[in-house]
Amino acid sequence: MKKKLLLILGMTIGFTSISIAQFTTGVVTLTGTRTLRIDTSPTIATMTITGSDTSWLGIGFGGSTMSTVSDMFIWNDTADRDFTPSGMQSQPSPDAGQSWTIVSDNASGGTRTVVATRPLVSSGDFTFVNNTSNINIIYNEGLSETLAYHGAFSERGSRILTRTALGLEEFSLNATQIYPNPSNGNFMVKTKTGLDKINVYSQVGAFVKTIMVNNLNVVEVSIKDLPPGVYLLELLNTSDKSWKKIIVN
Repeated sequence: MKKKLLLILGMTIGFTSISIAQFTTGVVTLTGTRTLRIDTSPTIATMTITGSDTSWLGIGFGGSTMSTVSDMFIWNDTADRDFTPSGMQSQPSPDAGQSWTIVSDNASGGTRTVVATRPLVSSGDFTFVNNTSNINIIYNEGLSETLAYHGAFSERGSRILTRTALGLEEFSLNATQIYPNPSNGNFMVKTKTGLDKINVYSQVGAFVKTIMVNNLNVVEVSIKDLPPGVYLLELLNTSDKSWKKIIVN
């Protein structure tokens, strides 16, 4: 009986580990201010891009040139983000159905940070898989926020992104990202697990206020009503707690 219980417990733990497995490319520096990170869960792909806040920013999936990629994400000055490539030296066309959802879009200090999500599988789009397989991408950037052929602009290239499994620590609130930091008082809090509330304290530990979050993974926080300085953020959910620091200029 004891062996049977141990076997069932082992199978349960194994299935649970598979069901919550997540994988990441980590932050990959492309060129200049351009970085890219792609995370996958069993159902969702999350992409974080940084680049110039005065340019359109493009990422193509599934190939190493504009002729071989099958799908593109392009931040630009329109509402369209999901594009189909049209070959070399041709402007991609926006998809009729837009599968990417912009979670956050912030510009600070000349750098734009965009976080976007979409289902792993989306009709007509590149299919992400939730494992350690490589992802072939191209990246490019324009001379303005208006999408147009980049010409000989140097901010472009291709990469093969490798991936690793996220550890259990990376599912905890300790893995929370705070950006931009320093900030002007507006900043993003991104977690790998649900966040219920944020308690704000002064640098000397005096309680300032509570910000309710309601079990979100990504939230935009504003403490612009507070004087410039260093603040401590107590991040809380029903089973976890972590501390982070934010600098307000």
